[in-house]
Amino acid sequence: MILLVVQALNGLQLGLLLFLIAAGLTLVFGVMNFINLAHGVQYMLGAYLGVAFFALTGSFWLALVLASLAAGLVGLALEALVFRRLYARSHLDQVLATFGVILALNEAVRTLWGAAPLQMPMPELLAGSFPLMEGLRYPVYRIALIVAGLVVAALLAWAVNGTRAGMLVRAGASNAEMVNALGVNIGRMFMFVFTIAAMLAGFAGVMAAPLVAVEPGMGDNLLILAFVVIVIGGIGAIRGAFVAALLVGLVDTLGRSLVTDALRAVLGAAAAAQVGPAIASMLIYLVMAGILAIRPRGLFPATSAA
Repeated sequence: MILLVVQALNGLQLGLLLFLIAAGLTLVFGVMNFINLAHGVQYMLGAYLGVAFFALTGSFWLALVLASLAAGLVGLALEALVFRRLYARSHLDQVLATFGVILALNEAVRTLWGAAPLQMPMPELLAGSFPLMEGLRYPVYRIALIVAGLVVAALLAWAVNGTRAGMLVRAGASNAEMVNALGVNIGRMFMFVFTIAAMLAGFAGVMAAPLVAVEPGMGDNLLILAFVVIVIGGIGAIRGAFVAALLVGLVDTLGRSLVTDALRAVLGAAAAAQVGPAIASMLIYLVMAGILAIRPRGLFPATSAA
């Protein structure tokens, strides 16, 4: 029971981290029909900028704010200098160009900060652990990350569903041509969406920095999971990204910890140790295939809900 509770909390934490990345990615893909493989690099930049601003200010909270804003500015610059020229191009061109951005930015951080992994200290306020139940203590910072993810999700849901800008973004995800025909400045809306998406990814990077090694390429694996999230949730749908991110986080975390244990009862310890990790790594893709077989457009496609 203790193992199950701990892994469920870890899965919830991973899911909310994925949501922060996937929310911006699904808006960019849904509103602009633009495939941005470089979105994971913006998560990496957020982590590196967090480390840099912490070194300058000595404050985690100030570093969190400054790094998130700086990540948004980097996203805005990339949109103006690179991505804007790709909107009318094919998806293959977008994939190739944004993959080039990944390589360029990975080399840039390697040049500026070196290839050795960096670490960002936890804020003193959130250091330590507290008891969840008898025999189980859980880190305060991980609980804070879960709470922060839920708060950002609530604010994003309000912004998308309760403001005029959010209404335009939802309309653009459903029918960008119609929004353009109504006189909305699509170029300005694209800039706004890219900036918000980069800020969310940067925020996720800073929040994850005390828990993981900050190193070049750290966003690549999460980008793959984020694409799984937006496919399961429905392209352009914030609610779908939230539900799918929690599902992927829980399935991935619980699968990696429980599948091998379950197989030991059937295959024996040696065989389970070989087969279990392979099956666990496939679980989220099996879940994705099963959901798409029933709902080919995802759980909450943008045309039905945002």
